[in-house]
Amino acid sequence: MPISEEHIGRTYPATAPYEVGRAKISEFAAALGDADNPAYSGTDPVAPPTFAVVLASAAWGAMFDDPELGLSLSRTVHVDQRFAWTRPLRAGDEVTATLTIEKVRARGTTAIIGIAVALSTTDGEALCTASSTLMHTSEEDAA
Repeated sequence: MPISEEHIGRTYPATAPYEVGRAKISEFAAALGDADNPAYSGTDPVAPPTFAVVLASAAWGAMFDDPELGLSLSRTVHVDQRFAWTRPLRAGDEVTATLTIEKVRARGTTAIIGIAVALSTTDGEALCTASSTLMHTSEEDAA
């Protein structure tokens, strides 16, 4: 059965903990062209806000591996991304990501899927919700 409105509310297990490291913060800031920003270095660096996508995308695997949904990353377009922050990610944070399917609108061979990935510390502190909209085309239309 392909993804449908029946899958709204499906939540997948949290990812393994990821430790936010100073080197990864620095690498990510450099990739953004913002390596000189003092917020991303020093004794207590925070991660750039979009660093959350590194952790959120790790949670996508469970959804794409769910055989009930029939999803394929190769037939998916990432349409929109939003972040709702409680506090910035800091070096030393151990973070898990939990994905929930929030919306599904299937029309013909195309599905628009809204997902939310909740990022929290291993101690249970909520950090961020990374919300994405995906457009997926089923195999029948991929030819």
